[in-house]
Amino acid sequence: MTAPTKPRTSTVTCPNCGKRNRVPAAADSIPKCGNCHQPLPWIVDAGDDDFAEVAEQSPVPVLVDMWATWCGPCRMVSPALERIATDRRGRLKLVKVDVDSSPRLSQRFEVRAVPTLMVLRDGDVLARQPGAAPEPALRNWLDQALQSEETQSDH
Repeated sequence: MTAPTKPRTSTVTCPNCGKRNRVPAAADSIPKCGNCHQPLPWIVDAGDDDFAEVAEQSPVPVLVDMWATWCGPCRMVSPALERIATDRRGRLKLVKVDVDSSPRLSQRFEVRAVPTLMVLRDGDVLARQPGAAPEPALRNWLDQALQSEETQSDH
């Protein structure tokens, strides 16, 4: 008999009050600060074994960052993605996937270059962005992806 797996968490600092909070990798609702109850940035790692639970079952749209440790552009775009996820806390989840340790996901999403960014909603890919881009361009791309999703769900 194996011990039950403990849900993975990460620790984030609340941008509103500065308190540190543990945030689950997967949850049915957006994480909120235990102190001030404001939404927290939801930035987590996922891999082949937990991607479905962490990303595809998210209650909010997911920005997926398919990256690699050896990739310079990945390291340059990562802080911008974290700022975007922090700015959109409560409305967006950032899920980072190391392509070298997640070959099944790389194959499933046909990742040919890193970074590859995707916007997912309920497991469906709404948009893809191969390669790094400046932060304003990433924000614009994300806005367009989420706006087209809202337009489609209105019909």
